[in-house]
This record gives sequence, structure tokens and C-alpha cells, in this order.
Amino acid sequence: MLKNKLNSLLLLLIMAVCFTSCDDTVTYSEMKEKERDAVAAYISEKNINVILWEDFVANDSTTDMTKNEYVLVDDVYMQIVNNPKKKDPAAYGINDGDNVDLLIRYYEYNIQDGDTLSGNLYAADADEMRVTNNSGSYTATFTSGVMNSIYGSSVPTGWLVPLRFLTFTRKQSNLAKVNIIVPHTKGTSNAATYVYPCHYQISFQPSVSVIIPE
Repeated sequence: MLKNKLNSLLLLLIMAVCFTSCDDTVTYSEMKEKERDAVAAYISEKNINVILWEDFVANDSTTDMTKNEYVLVDDVYMQIVNNPKKKDPAAYGINDGDNVDLLIRYYEYNIQDGDTLSGNLYAADADEMRVTNNSGSYTATFTSGVMNSIYGSSVPTGWLVPLRFLTFTRKQSNLAKVNIIVPHTKGTSNAATYVYPCHYQISFQPSVSVIIPE
């Protein structure tokens, strides 16, 4: 009888532990919902004005910094801080078939946890990535720098979204610059694994190896 009672108590204990463990498990859907809530809260906290795609196009693919405008493109919230074509007729884009090396200065912030993850704004050397435009489809790899050392050579697809709207120059005072909010599906391998969104500040500058058109 005592043995049966002990077995019953043990079974109840195992069931309680299992129930607690199952109850603590966070599903992927719940993680995505938490991410969406974090992005919405960040947009509200930073007084970001999300404009319509139609308004972005009608305004020559620009966002008004004085109004803190962002536009949602391919699941990425994008703010164009500076586009050299507005001030430099010699600035150029990445055309179909081009392979271009870009020097990158960036800052990476985890919106959900409120943590700075990485950056190279004050490092001696910029990151470098090679970008290829194949019929309007952009691919890129990190060839050196902080992002490469932390996450590997794969460039987050969210970083590629602004490239089709930007032109580039080596003039330090007129670099292409963007702010972007990137969901885990467009982010680093870590973001994809742990499901968190990031805000990036990024500037792009052609490498010295690039011949700038006259």
C-alpha cells in the first residue's frame, strides 16, 4: 500500500514538472508577437512617422528627416538620412551586373532587449562588403570587419533593401546613410534564431578600389 502511494506521489510530481515545463515553453508565434509588439513600442517611443509607399515614391524616394519619416519596404522600416544624388551629380548607383565593394560604418541595437549589440562607428577600420546587382536582385557578403567576425560573411537581407534607392560617393561629407528597423526574418543569424528585431544606423562609402565615374 505504501509503495503504491509513493508511486502515485512520484507520478503526480512528474506530471507537475512536465506541466510547468510545457507551460514555460514559448512558441514561435508568441516570439513573433513579442517582436511585433517591441517594434510597435519602439516606433511610438521614438515618434517615428511611418509614411505610405505611394507618398515615398511621389516624393522622389525620400523620407523627411524633420518629420522623422520612415517607409515600410519589404518588411523593413527605412529612413533615408542622406542620399548623395541630391547633392552630387557624379554619385552613382549599383547597376545591373555590377560588383561593388562598399565600406560600412554601422551601429546595431536590439530593440526588444534594449541592448547595443555591435558597431564600428569609432573603430580604426570600416567593415567591407561586396554587393552584386543581378537584374535588380541584390546579394552581398562581408569580406572583413566587425559584422564578419561576429556573424560570418552573410549580409542580413534587411541591409540590402536600401541599396536600390541609394547612390554612392567617396565624399566623406556626403555619404549615403540610412536608419533601418529589421525584423528577425531579414536580420542576422542570431536574430533569426532568437527572434528579435534590430535598429541599424548605416553609412555606405565606395571602397578605394572602386573607380568613380566622372
